[in-house]
Order: sequence, then structure tokens, then C-alpha cells
Amino acid sequence: MDDLREAIERLTVSLNKIDGLYYMGAKKLGVKDSALSILYVLNDGKSHSQKQISDEWLIPKTTVNTIIREWRREGLVVLSPEEHSREKTVSLTEKGREQAEAILAPLYHAEQTAMEKTIREFSPEFITVLEHFCRHLQQEFEQRIFSGSGDSPQ
Repeated sequence: MDDLREAIERLTVSLNKIDGLYYMGAKKLGVKDSALSILYVLNDGKSHSQKQISDEWLIPKTTVNTIIREWRREGLVVLSPEEHSREKTVSLTEKGREQAEAILAPLYHAEQTAMEKTIREFSPEFITVLEHFCRHLQQEFEQRIFSGSGDSPQ
């Protein structure tokens, strides 16, 4: 049990450091951390609904909406009706893509270099393992914390 607790703590510390790096990076790049996350999502070249962004990245809907509204006024994004849905998809305009690339280029470079170094030392399988842990942790949180049952491990 102590080994498992220690492993969880090491993972949690590492994940918090990663979150902190993105937070501090956003600040240094002149954007809020939530805005950086949304820019990151939208710069993949696909259209996303505000709900998808909120659900996948765990950013409050009101925060996503506020940022998208501001970017729409600035001409950085456009909203388009989604087929068979009331949702509208958000995509970057040319101006938005240029701004996204300018902001995200150093971040992408840092991520790519860090990933290359990590994969040289370890298998790319670590990503799959982390995704599995995330899914299992989400299930446990939903069952034990979000549902209100409050069961704690023995």
C-alpha cells in the first residue's frame, strides 16, 4: 500500500508540475491559461463546439463562452451551424490561425523536444498507460466523489 501511495503521489506531483508549466507558459506568452488551452484545441484545424471544448478539457462552459465571444469580436474565430444540432462549431479565422501559430510555436517546440527525449528513454506506450489511468481515475471520481457516495478506500 505504501508503494502504491508513493507512486500516486509521484504521479500527482508530476501532473501538477505539468499543469503549472502550462499556466506559467501561458502567462509568459501573454494569454490566460484557459485561453491557451482553447487556442491549443482550435489550432488542430478541426471545428469544435464550445460544449466539446468544455467537456474534453474540463474548462467551465462560461469561461469557454466568454473567451470565444471575445475572440469573435476580435475576428479570431467564426461560429458555424453544426448539422443536425443547435450547437455551433468554432474555428479559427486566418487571423486567428496566425495568432495561434505565433503563440503556440514555442510551446509546440518545447513539447516536441520533451516528447522526443522521453520516447528515447521510454516507450511511447507511457501515453497509453496514462490515458488508461486517467479513464480509470475519472470512473472512480464519478463513482466515489461526484456521485456523492463519498466511499473512501480501506
